[in-house]
Amino acid sequence: MLEVTRVSKIYAAGDKALDDVSFSIPAGQVVGLIGPSGAGKSTLIRCINRLVEPTSGSISLGGTVITGMSSRELRSVRRRIGMIFQEYALVERLSVMENVLSGRLGYVSFWRSFLRRYPKADVQKAFALLDRVGLMQHAGKRADALSGGQRQRVGIARALEQDPELLLIDEPTASLDPKTSRQIMRLLLEICNEQHLPAIINIHDVVLAKQFTERLIGLKAGAIVFDGTPAELTDTVLTRIYGEEDWTTLDNDTESD
Repeated sequence: MLEVTRVSKIYAAGDKALDDVSFSIPAGQVVGLIGPSGAGKSTLIRCINRLVEPTSGSISLGGTVITGMSSRELRSVRRRIGMIFQEYALVERLSVMENVLSGRLGYVSFWRSFLRRYPKADVQKAFALLDRVGLMQHAGKRADALSGGQRQRVGIARALEQDPELLLIDEPTASLDPKTSRQIMRLLLEICNEQHLPAIINIHDVVLAKQFTERLIGLKAGAIVFDGTPAELTDTVLTRIYGEEDWTTLDNDTESD
C-alpha cells in the first residue's frame, strides 16, 4: 500500500506546488491523476519516486516511510517503484531485450550490467514479460526501430522487470493515436489486476481516465479537489477541477467508446 500523508512542496522561489495532499492506494488499485497543467501532478509523482523532497508530510510504501531517507536508502527504495515515462526513456541503440533487462540495474553488480551478463532468471523473466506485452518477436530489434506503441510496451516490460511494489505512470498515451492509447491503457489495467499492483497514472485525457481507471484524484493548484470513482466525476466536479467548459461533449465521447 502507498500512503501519502499531508504532503506539501514549496519551491525556493516560494511557489507552492503541493498543498497538504493526503491519500492512500491499496494493492491492485489503479488511480488516474487528473488536473490542469501546473496543478502539481508531476511534482506529486516526483515526490513519490523521491526525485523531489517534500517540504512537509510523509510518504510510505509497504509500511516503510520513504521520506527523509539517505541516498543509499533511496537507491533501495527506487527499486520498489516502477516508472513508465511519457517519452519512453529507452536507450534507442540497444535491443528491446537489453532495454527490458535494464530494469534489473538496481539489483546486479556494476560489472554484470556493464558486460550485460544478467542472471539467467532475469533473462527468463524478461522473455516472459515481452511475451505478455506482445513483443516477443521483437526482442532482438533495436528500440529505435519500434513504433510509439511498441516503445511504450517495452517501457512497461522494463518497469515490471524490477518486481515493483508500485507503478508510477506519466502520460503513457500522450504521443499515441486513439486506438493505441486504448490498447496501452487496457494492458496497464490488466497487468495491475494480474499482479495486484497499485498504480498512479498521470493523465490529461479525461475520457481515457474515466474508461480505464477505477478511481480518480483531481488536483488543482496543488490541492486535492476530487477523490472518487469515474461515475462521480460529474460536470460540476470537472468544472471545479478545470474551470468552466461544456462537458456534455466529454460525456458523449465516453458513451461512444
